[in-house]
Amino acid sequence: MSMSAEAKLLHPGPTVKARMSRDDWVMRGYMIAIGIYLIVALALPLYAMLSKAFETSRFDLAQFQVQVSDEAGNFNAGPVRLDEINAGLGKLPPSDLETSADGRLDLTQFFPDFSFRSPVKYRLIPSGGDAVYLVGSERFTGPEAGEFDSNTFRKVVIRPVQDFGLANFRTYFSTPALFQSIQNSLLISVISTVITVTLAFGFAYALCRSCMPFKGAFRMIAMAPILVPSLLPGIALVYMFGNQGFMKELLLGESVYGPIGIVIGSVFFTFPHAMIIILIALSISDARLYEAATALRASKWRTFWTVTIPGARYGLISAAFVVFNLVITDFGLPKVIGGQYNMLAVDIYKQVIGQQNFQMGAVVSVVLLMPALIAYIVDRQVQKKQVALLSARSVVYQPKPSARFDWLCLGYCMLVALFILTILGVCQFAALVKFWPYDLSFSLKNYDFDRMDGGGWEAYRNSIEMALLTAFIGTTIIFTGAYMVEKSRGFESGRALFQFLAMLPMAIPGMVLGLAYIFFFNDPDNPLHFIYGTMAILVICTITHFYTVSHLTAITALKQIDGEFESVAASLKQPFWRLFGKVTVPVCLPAILDIAIYMFVNAMTTVSAVVFLYSTKTALASVAVLNMDDAGDIAPAAAMGMMIFYTNVAARLAHAGLSRYVLSRTQGWRLR
Repeated sequence: MSMSAEAKLLHPGPTVKARMSRDDWVMRGYMIAIGIYLIVALALPLYAMLSKAFETSRFDLAQFQVQVSDEAGNFNAGPVRLDEINAGLGKLPPSDLETSADGRLDLTQFFPDFSFRSPVKYRLIPSGGDAVYLVGSERFTGPEAGEFDSNTFRKVVIRPVQDFGLANFRTYFSTPALFQSIQNSLLISVISTVITVTLAFGFAYALCRSCMPFKGAFRMIAMAPILVPSLLPGIALVYMFGNQGFMKELLLGESVYGPIGIVIGSVFFTFPHAMIIILIALSISDARLYEAATALRASKWRTFWTVTIPGARYGLISAAFVVFNLVITDFGLPKVIGGQYNMLAVDIYKQVIGQQNFQMGAVVSVVLLMPALIAYIVDRQVQKKQVALLSARSVVYQPKPSARFDWLCLGYCMLVALFILTILGVCQFAALVKFWPYDLSFSLKNYDFDRMDGGGWEAYRNSIEMALLTAFIGTTIIFTGAYMVEKSRGFESGRALFQFLAMLPMAIPGMVLGLAYIFFFNDPDNPLHFIYGTMAILVICTITHFYTVSHLTAITALKQIDGEFESVAASLKQPFWRLFGKVTVPVCLPAILDIAIYMFVNAMTTVSAVVFLYSTKTALASVAVLNMDDAGDIAPAAAMGMMIFYTNVAARLAHAGLSRYVLSRTQGWRLR
């Protein structure tokens, strides 16, 4: 080998980077555009909310001096600072000077002899550039003094100064009633998680490991709670165990308005989420492990604990964290049946809607965000440790008939199905009777929503409109974004950031996201302020709130498509959008339809994410249920809840029919 050749081997030339094609630039552009959407719709509102949580407001009396004239209007005495006047009177302690961001302090209370008919004049002298005071609705800032007669002075108020710190959190944790909400929320979430996962495991085990009849019907019934808003089980429990409930004796004198009702309702609406996760975990078991246990003469009990439970442990852990997150972040159920039992999500609503204390609402949101975020992170770490349980050599487990065990499983599933159907049946019965419990004759008067407080039939139409827009726009954005991040080449840092933003919504409770939207989009200086109070902000919030699950569904479907398709298209000099339209979309159409129906159903049932954002023109059916329940119209609230249920059932049936048609037209290659 010559010296020059050896030198080239030892010192190779600079690495040549692959040239960016037009497709690469376009795909990155799409990814960046959707990434910007996630930043604007998620990251920036969360930042605004976190900033508000650390923002403190207090009246700084030392910023103002007041000079009072005699009855002739002459200012003979010198000005006196307001804090000195306050100290002399012993009027307001330091704790009373802390206020919300919208606080106002009336100055006349510092002058015991004040009369609006007095000829005395008042001169207000601000001493700092950040001093702000109002005269009626007119705002004044800066050091310029203002002189007022007595009639005008009664309209003068000073505004608080803004600062940043932990004062709001100290106030929160030093308030026993508010701090108690943390303990209540954690306790209810843990109890509900244990009960739900246990019941869901038994149900899923019966579906997977028995030969009982009617499995399809039981699975359909188990999924029904997903189709109703979480407020509905609370309404049913009021009719069953409330003060005039027909089953209240079963509680042995205990009240359903509190932890008992919240736990029962939480088990109802979280059951399908846990059941489907555990069902998937049990369905991938390897039959060879059970054959080995039989060959070793292990008892069924020992096989259960050494084979079944370890094989399903990741599903059980994931189900537990999902249920915990759903319960601790739910707003509708504890609002309807929680009574005086405070929960974090309801505290946010009380602080924002009841007291207009947005800063404290932001503080509670941060507190609520912590357990939800921790549960999400732990769940993700556990899933990373999961190993494949189903290999190429695995044998699908086929249960063997056993009359005694099958009948036992059938009886258990019938009890669970009875619980679910009873909740739904009671709501439908309550919606049809004239006046519970005195006149049980049937009538449709409870469906005359236009005569009820809550938005009327317009709210129902708004919900359908929002659900359709969410399904169409959300599916387009989510699937396109997933395709760009999965199929694009290079740009590792950008793709990693996009994946992080796409996964973040799952850890954000709906109440927190809704409140964050108030702080961000309701700011007059925000160029996007114009969408506040419109249907657009409801659609954007709902898409963002349910982004993660749909993104994971799209990614899973896209991973099933071999990357060779992109290579072949590139060799044939075909643009990526042609491959996307001709191959990717048809192959992934079942997943696309699943994303669409998921977005539609959740848009119809969501309450927490939109309860702060709707206007009189954009009232929604799920929020109407809440408003009618607040107004005492419980039967009409049940009727509206059942309308949501039947709408979602119809959407599910349409989805099933469309999916079957699509499979027959576009998925025929799978049968070859």
